[in-house]
Amino acid sequence: MERDDTLLPLTGADTDYDPLVERTVQSRFVLIGEASHGTHEFYRERAEITKRLIAEQRFTAVAVEGDWPDAYRVNRFVRGESDDEFAEEALEDFRRFPSWMWRNTDVVDFVTWLREWNDALPADAAKVGFYGLDLYSLHTSIEAVVEYLDEADPDAAARARERYACFDHFGPDPQVYGYEAGIGGAESCERQVVEQLVELRNKAAELASRDGRIAVDAHFYAEQNARLVADAERYYRSVFRGGVESWNLRDTHMAETLEALAGHLERTSGAATKAVVWAHNSHVGDARATQLGEAGELNIGRLVRERHGRDAFVVGFSTYTGTVTAASDWGRPAERKHVRRALEGSWEQLFHGTGLPRFLLVPAGLRGRRLERAIGVIYRPETERLSHYFEARLADQFDALIHLDETRAVEPLERTSEWEVGELPETYPWAV
Repeated sequence: MERDDTLLPLTGADTDYDPLVERTVQSRFVLIGEASHGTHEFYRERAEITKRLIAEQRFTAVAVEGDWPDAYRVNRFVRGESDDEFAEEALEDFRRFPSWMWRNTDVVDFVTWLREWNDALPADAAKVGFYGLDLYSLHTSIEAVVEYLDEADPDAAARARERYACFDHFGPDPQVYGYEAGIGGAESCERQVVEQLVELRNKAAELASRDGRIAVDAHFYAEQNARLVADAERYYRSVFRGGVESWNLRDTHMAETLEALAGHLERTSGAATKAVVWAHNSHVGDARATQLGEAGELNIGRLVRERHGRDAFVVGFSTYTGTVTAASDWGRPAERKHVRRALEGSWEQLFHGTGLPRFLLVPAGLRGRRLERAIGVIYRPETERLSHYFEARLADQFDALIHLDETRAVEPLERTSEWEVGELPETYPWAV
């Protein structure tokens, strides 16, 4: 791989990301990825870029691959509207697996910075918010809808409880509901959750006109929770049927939440909203440029590009080796795992061959397809090629990419014994 003006070494200087920030001047949506859900450098560098977008280009929303109600507690904290005193408290609701995605030291640092930034703003300035895009929080969102209606309209709250009681006999695990209603023959709760969403939307003007912006925000929060419940109901029923349906339902929900959020913020502020999205490369990189997209998957990156064209700018990350925080199976404890050196024929191996430890790349000139690695919350190095690689056309997937050749695991706030011990390197015991 030849070096040219599209490949810029990163030295740690304050000016490292000047070219990237300059290229996003006209963008309303900047989507910043990560090649794993457990790498310190991805979180740190993403936060540094986001701080510059907020400070220099007036971005006012950070929307993340996290659940709407859990993130909204953080939103209230960073805007000075909650009783939480510290970022660690505001992140308390992120307890569902994988908690380390948002309960880690890098997110604490960024959330603390957001609060300090907002506190220093003039009284009439638009504060920066922190929002979740994901849909796993079915039961938490049900509770949030009912709690809101208890205050706003007790009669409507009673109707909501009756509708949502449909889920009660499936227990607290939404996957049990998904199995029973998806392939087990049980009657679904689809009618009830749609009815509840429609009623809440129909009452929007009435309920949100009572106390100005605070009431408008509260109703919007509740309506998004009701929409989440409806989408999550469909999502969990689809999981056990296989195929790409569940993935597409989830990413469509996240893209629609981003659209709804931007529209709400524009209506309440009177100004165009500029938002940063934090999610995995597999969600923000345009799916049309990947093997997975050819199999029918869509994602946030594709949907936002289709809707907003040049107003969207997509940034990816990659690494060659190091350590990562991940689990061996869904629901298992977080471990500090060794990341194997990237495979021959991969983009990561090509980047390693430059000899540069860190660089920013504009990939438009990189033609052809190569393997690309994706580590989510589970990392299985023993089946790495099958579990973690797919083919991609990088030039069509991202507008910019940051390669960090050797990276280390993000530090969870709750450090398990498995994480503390870590994993032996792949060369043990020969250390070659």
